[in-house]
Amino acid sequence: MERKAVNPWDWSIKLGYNQAEVITGATRQLICSGQTSVDGEGNPLHPGDMRGQIGAALDNLEAVLKHAGMDLSNVVKLGVFATDVDEALKNFDLMGIRFGPHQVAPPMTLLGVTRLAIPGLLFEIEATALA
Repeated sequence: MERKAVNPWDWSIKLGYNQAEVITGATRQLICSGQTSVDGEGNPLHPGDMRGQIGAALDNLEAVLKHAGMDLSNVVKLGVFATDVDEALKNFDLMGIRFGPHQVAPPMTLLGVTRLAIPGLLFEIEATALA
């Protein structure tokens, strides 16, 4: 699989994502449901802790990818939902820490929401991955 960044402007690169990417040579597609800060039984983790919830949601995303024979380098699109966008952005260095070593900056949308499916959850991330 080859990726070519499409950035008519460079402001999003500074925030850690590309405006778009042209993908060629992929043969498999994985569409992940929103991953949140829950344990293996679906119980919420890190109540009131945005940073902890982002880390746990990324752990769960990586677990889903690994189960499909992929990793973060395969992610080509992210949808992020947060109950407090400002607090999420304060902790977005975690995104760079996780995605940076893979040298990818998938196109992303971040939306503020009033709540998520399970009370107490603050952050959710969904992904599309190709291999």
